[in-house]
Amino acid sequence: MAITKVYTKTGDEGMTSLVGGVRVRKTNPRIEAYGTVDELSAQLGLLASFMKDGDDKNMVISIQRTLFTVCSYLATDTTQTKLAPSYTIDPQEVTVLEEEIDHLNGSLPRQTSFIIPGGSHEAALAHVCRTVCRRAERRIFFLGETTNLDGNVLQYINRLSDYLFMLARKLNFNDGVREKIWKKNL
Repeated sequence: MAITKVYTKTGDEGMTSLVGGVRVRKTNPRIEAYGTVDELSAQLGLLASFMKDGDDKNMVISIQRTLFTVCSYLATDTTQTKLAPSYTIDPQEVTVLEEEIDHLNGSLPRQTSFIIPGGSHEAALAHVCRTVCRRAERRIFFLGETTNLDGNVLQYINRLSDYLFMLARKLNFNDGVREKIWKKNL
């Protein structure tokens, strides 16, 4: 696919096109949903830029690719346009996240308190990604109040925030940074 022109001027009045050409307001819940997923992918790109090469970084990059698929899915109004098969999430993607969460959880010290986001630079960025992921999830569920959505997308985004929490814990652990725990001030 060759992109010859970045700007089209067709959005200057607050409208944009979904996959298939359907025009909607830029404030449409569908735009909010995939725009927030796009923001999450950008934050993950920032996180990956600080990570050492290896399995964790490769996983983050793989997640970015899956999120591009999620954006494509959310940008398609299936009542107006046939969904391309490449825009669907394989249930195996959810399983991969669950397995990685379980692996990370089993390899880290047991969590006994709520953890305050932060720590190493990479862990703090993973926590930012986690909170953006939660916002994306809320936007997707809001869209789901008026639109039928694929359950695999909902599950994937839900598991992704859990994965990012565990990744933050691992990054702190690997860097020897002690997690800050929440204690209610008396």
